Amino acid sequence: MKRFKVLVLLAIYLLAFSLPAHAQNRYIVRHSLGLKGLNLTCLLLNCNVLGSLGDPAGQVYVITTKPTVNPLLFLTLLLNQIGVIDAEPDQIVNVMAYSSSSNTGTGPAALYDSTPINYYGTTVRHGYVFQPATTLIHLADAQSNYKTTGGGVVAVIDTGVDPAQPVLKSVLVPGYDFVNNKTSVDETADINQSTMAVLDNNNAQPGFVNQSTMAVLDQSTMAVLDGPQYAAFGHGTMVSGVIHLVAPTAQIMPLKAFTAAGTGNLSDVVRAIYFASFHGAKVINMSFDFSSSSTELKFALNTANLLGVICVASSGNDGKQISVYPASYSNVIGAASTSNIDQRSTFSNYGSQVVWVAAPGEGVVTTYPFGSYAAVWGTSFSAPMVSGTAALLVGLSHGVAQQNTAASSLAHADYINSQLNHGRLNVNTAVDSWLLYIGPK
Repeated sequence: MKRFKVLVLLAIYLLAFSLPAHAQNRYIVRHSLGLKGLNLTCLLLNCNVLGSLGDPAGQVYVITTKPTVNPLLFLTLLLNQIGVIDAEPDQIVNVMAYSSSSNTGTGPAALYDSTPINYYGTTVRHGYVFQPATTLIHLADAQSNYKTTGGGVVAVIDTGVDPAQPVLKSVLVPGYDFVNNKTSVDETADINQSTMAVLDNNNAQPGFVNQSTMAVLDQSTMAVLDGPQYAAFGHGTMVSGVIHLVAPTAQIMPLKAFTAAGTGNLSDVVRAIYFASFHGAKVINMSFDFSSSSTELKFALNTANLLGVICVASSGNDGKQISVYPASYSNVIGAASTSNIDQRSTFSNYGSQVVWVAAPGEGVVTTYPFGSYAAVWGTSFSAPMVSGTAALLVGLSHGVAQQNTAASSLAHADYINSQLNHGRLNVNTAVDSWLLYIGPK
């Protein structure tokens, strides 16, 4: 029997290096012996160890194979090696943006409301603070009734951030760029210098830079950004702006796991979760989703939860009753999108399997690179409203953040229908519930 198994594995090995290649040639592997054991495994299987994902046990790594290797057969062979606990393809994922050719017209009125006002020490546009979304979620009521403006660090796993954005720069803390393996997370660096030359904000007017984003930019800038290589440009700055709107005194840690085109690797997301968890984050915002579950993504989120980190993710923009990840994990708060008339956005996924609570996600006014503003559509921008509310709870938590308690508090929402589980976010009732849970100081 043992001889038969060896022959089968040998056949698989030969097939793995002879069949046509698939697109995926990166894998995430957990090895009981860590780097030393994995190096020996790769010596046998002709693979390369790319790097660690930062898990506390030092067992999880990314490995690569030659493009001529058949991924399915290679994984089968890999999983039969001594010391290999689990292995999976390093999935490609996209940050969430609502894609529809129907987004035309002049955009929301709040985007044109440029009167400067002071918002907790920063000069912002009136339309940023006083927009339909903030009224719907009762943000001003919570800030006034409970004197809460946010606390702790919110990690934003996204495309990076514009560190010079005047609204955000005072609340940013050091993060990391996992795409390029460097400390700078300036997403404007994704645009080359010849392009940068036309990026000025003189005589700027609102216009669509892609199907989900209407930004206040000049026409030459909009033309430059209208290409697939910039499909998600500004996404991290826009998500961060929504968090800051809800929790203006919380700090934001930008973690770049996605390119300006909006693509990223599962491994970089996992690295970012571990980084956030061990560098003081109290909330993690994830405005993206995978169609398939991942063992190592779940491991990383379990670690975050054990460290008291509140995890929030977008429910996805497929307009379907489906499961996507990480929003569908039981220890992640999934956020769906609602319209400004308090109905489920047609693009938003729905159902209790992926939605814990909903929040406005249509025409939300937020920050954009180059000191500008934008109106955005998608569950990407519902999630940071929930993350911002979690930061308000952290600010009142006496130094303790708990996923289960936060989820219970956020469940005190305004019920709409069963598609959106607990309903549309109500910041005021969420904060009130949180204070009942944790008790007086």
